[in-house]
Amino acid sequence: MDDSSASYIHLVHHLIEECLVFNMSKEECMEALSKHANIKPVITSTVWKELEKENKEFFEAYARKNAERATVMETRERIEKILANSTTIRDTK
Repeated sequence: MDDSSASYIHLVHHLIEECLVFNMSKEECMEALSKHANIKPVITSTVWKELEKENKEFFEAYARKNAERATVMETRERIEKILANSTTIRDTK
């Protein structure tokens, strides 16, 4: 691997770490890097997979944390819908 390839992979690695700080999923990260850094999703996916191999325990914990966060967000959205519907029903009476 030449120096420019190594520096490009290092850049993608760094940008993925930034995505992780914002609790992005792999798909969200691929989309963000494609849109904002013009990095092909296949490159992001490949680097992400290598990071997962090298840091298996971290990514397992990260996946659990994001799954829990998603569940909390879904529950919050359901509660907000219930409250909004009850307010609408109360207002029509």
